[in-house]
Amino acid sequence: MPSASVCARAPFYNPTDLSPEDSVGYLMRKVLSSIRTQADGQLATHDLTYAQWLPLYKISRCKDTTVASLARDLENDPAAMTRALDRLETKGLVVRERSTTDRRVVQLALTAEGQKVAAQVPAVLSDVLNGHLSDFTRDEWQTLLGLLRRMQSNGEALRQSADRQP
Repeated sequence: MPSASVCARAPFYNPTDLSPEDSVGYLMRKVLSSIRTQADGQLATHDLTYAQWLPLYKISRCKDTTVASLARDLENDPAAMTRALDRLETKGLVVRERSTTDRRVVQLALTAEGQKVAAQVPAVLSDVLNGHLSDFTRDEWQTLLGLLRRMQSNGEALRQSADRQP
């Protein structure tokens, strides 16, 4: 249930004339799909899919990554994450090691080859993102980032409010 302050404002959408073409969620999903498709196309030369290159990239950026934390961070179910990691391990890009202090915890690390492949991801993502922003000015890009951060913050506030509901 939205908070009183959210309800007090005039809504941007109403159920009688909601159309996908004007839905922020629909448009963001279409943009994300386009970004993913373009990145997949460029990373296919490394025999990687989105489900594989994203965890590979995240492992390269974070120390002490576990299977559980990676699944949580990527908002993926643990079974799907395990399947992606199985494929990355088969390709010799990732190793899994059980914690010596807690056998339930599985640490992830990149192999030397995994590090080389993961190092390719930022250049591909930069290229793809820049392509999607090709006719934006720097100010428009910064405004877009600010607006998306505000939406993310609003969503987090809604989630926290819902978590407090009995």
